[in-house]
Amino acid sequence: MRLVALLAGAMLVLGATAAAAPAPRFTATVAPARPSELGSSHRAGCPVGPARLDVVHLSYWGFDGRAHVGSLVVARRVTPDVVTVFRRLYAARFPIRRMILVSAYGGSDDASMAADNTSAFNCRRAVGSSSAGWSTHAYGEAIDVNPVENPYVLGARILPPAGRGYHDRTRRRPGMALAGGLLVGAFEAVGWKWGGRWARTPDYQHFSASGG
Repeated sequence: MRLVALLAGAMLVLGATAAAAPAPRFTATVAPARPSELGSSHRAGCPVGPARLDVVHLSYWGFDGRAHVGSLVVARRVTPDVVTVFRRLYAARFPIRRMILVSAYGGSDDASMAADNTSAFNCRRAVGSSSAGWSTHAYGEAIDVNPVENPYVLGARILPPAGRGYHDRTRRRPGMALAGGLLVGAFEAVGWKWGGRWARTPDYQHFSASGG
């Protein structure tokens, strides 16, 4: 009986120690983007070349409550902003569904959004633009966060379609970008603009250095 009690006590101590273990520290590593990493998200004629892009590997909290490391490609000039923003989000445990390079989806914005993937650089035209000009993503100066929880509303179109359940922004749920909320505040603190403030076609997932 005494041995059982001692073992039980040891297990309680070990359990308490595990419960008190600190969360993994935030990490951010930066390296020049390689063509092999960009894949089909970059091609001839894009407004920026690989030499002006960085791959940033960042810590984030998933919807599973666990710490992960994800990757974004961004313009080198905004890399410090991006690290600052995601450090703040990590400290507050803001949940992000996934964060992998859009090249994993063949450069398809639709496929990346459908997977609820947070992404940045993608050499593509602006969605919903009458001029069909380059998207700010083509310059590596925009990030889309949790596209399903933060859809792009183009009249009757909701992008991605799975985001229709989040059209009503008064129903606050994890991962959403909200005026006065943590996600929006983190980006606005470094001077970035939020597409959710676009009056006619709010793009709740979209944050950019230029406002476009």
